[in-house]
Amino acid sequence: MLPAGPGSSAARVVWDVSEQGRALLAVLFPHLAGLRVHRVEDAGDAVMIVASCQAGSACCPRCGQASARVHGGYARTVADGAAGGRPVLIVLQVRRFRCRNPECPAVTFAEQAEGVSARYRRRSVPLLAMLAGFGLELAGRAAARLAGTLGIAVHPATVLRLVAAAQAPEITAAPEVLGVDDFALAKGYVYGTVLVDMRTGDVAGLLPDREAASFEAWLTAHPGAGIICRDRAGNYAEGARAGAPDAIQVADRWHLWHNLAEYAEKTVAGHRGCLKDPPGGADGNDAPGPADTPGQEPPGQAQGGQVTPDGFLDACGRERRLVTRTRERYAEIRGRLDAGESLSAISRVTGLDRKTVQRFARAGSIDELLVKATSRESKLDEFRPYLHQRWNDGVTDAAALHAELREQGWAGSVQTVRRYVRPFRQAPAAPGPAPAVPKTRQVTRWLLSRPDRLQAGEQAQLEAIRARCPHIDALAGHVTAFAEMMTARTGSRDLEAWLAAVEADDQAGLRSLAAGIRNDMHAVTNGLTLHWNSGRVEGTASKIKMIKRQMYGRAGFDLLRKRVILHPA
Repeated sequence: MLPAGPGSSAARVVWDVSEQGRALLAVLFPHLAGLRVHRVEDAGDAVMIVASCQAGSACCPRCGQASARVHGGYARTVADGAAGGRPVLIVLQVRRFRCRNPECPAVTFAEQAEGVSARYRRRSVPLLAMLAGFGLELAGRAAARLAGTLGIAVHPATVLRLVAAAQAPEITAAPEVLGVDDFALAKGYVYGTVLVDMRTGDVAGLLPDREAASFEAWLTAHPGAGIICRDRAGNYAEGARAGAPDAIQVADRWHLWHNLAEYAEKTVAGHRGCLKDPPGGADGNDAPGPADTPGQEPPGQAQGGQVTPDGFLDACGRERRLVTRTRERYAEIRGRLDAGESLSAISRVTGLDRKTVQRFARAGSIDELLVKATSRESKLDEFRPYLHQRWNDGVTDAAALHAELREQGWAGSVQTVRRYVRPFRQAPAAPGPAPAVPKTRQVTRWLLSRPDRLQAGEQAQLEAIRARCPHIDALAGHVTAFAEMMTARTGSRDLEAWLAAVEADDQAGLRSLAAGIRNDMHAVTNGLTLHWNSGRVEGTASKIKMIKRQMYGRAGFDLLRKRVILHPA
């Protein structure tokens, strides 16, 4: 390619294109290979490529009949991808042809450069595809910013329109192995359903809700599912039974383990009092201790002595305000429920959050709520050794101790410190602090971890805990047996024996889990036997969360569905 000559303007340099130059342009811009490139112009802020079509005829876009009769022509500018950070403009010398079909409503039509231009488009076909790809990955604003760094000016709304116009693959049959799970459109309020091909990881469909009828309708319209991997939600189980009655349902092992972990944590919380030392030390804070029988006369109260508080009583032997308030709320909520009031109505009357009312309504008894209320860890636990040491050093003023604790990060009130040190005044010195009881979640983690992954100190503490509490010891045995069954996938052989052992035990939480498993026995057995699981579906749900947040919650379901389905697996 050589400059056009000395007559060219300094601000605008024009090159005529030789045969060698056309070959080079075809390498740099392969979509221009079918065009005849006449010249290249450097306009300073842009590069212009002047070209025309080489074909001698064109087909009418309405009737499809070819015509070689030229009616006229005009110059059409099409934006292309940037080169060297500068926009590239393709100036097409377009011809208009007369349609030779007398029955066609089109009298004339303009030719299109295949692979370069399209009707009513001011950007080239490759550029439109690139912007649509940016939109699929980054949504509107981020895609427009990325295009701007490449020298391509585009509005975010244009990018989203390109994504919405992209053609999604038509799915007529369900994958042989189908995964289903829900995802949050508006967390806590609106949920949708994602359907995934478990072999490839591609998204097969998105549903705007998680109802059984919607899932059933999709399966009916897309037959072919032989295995359905799901969580333990009843809606998906019901929809799968109705929409694909011959399919094998597989309950996800992670969800089964998660359910077991939830019940194990409740059991540990309910028996955490067994891990505390017997009353005799000073523990006068609001922190919970062993839950003695309510109404029992506290030891030492008849002699007028101070009483070490437990989970139900304070330092003076009175019932803790938390316990009293829990009893009153439970009685009121149960009474209103028996009278036929709804959860929302009770929430409005009592001034409690609806989730709090729901928690009280779902409790099987007041003891279940009191165990949670009185078995919580105390924020003062880590400061107890310091309090005992300072008391024995002669600092017996609660306000002074409270001030020292605040310097170390304590955010509680002075009353908590005063109640804790009150029993110390009846003794010549503060006793040594009781060993710290591991937190509920810490004990639960030890129970759910492989023994070889625990440190030596953690193993020793777990063995001591199991020796002190037979309920936790029995729980550890059930957890170990379930883990071995799940890891070796021997559910078809060992699940019934595990359920029988749990049902013969006196742990209400695990018995509730066993009852739920029996209601979904076939799917759970398959989940503990077959190698399929819902890992791909969970990963896709996390990806949907990322895609949804990219659009700041302002995009509709249709656009989200298009981005999820077209997004690569």
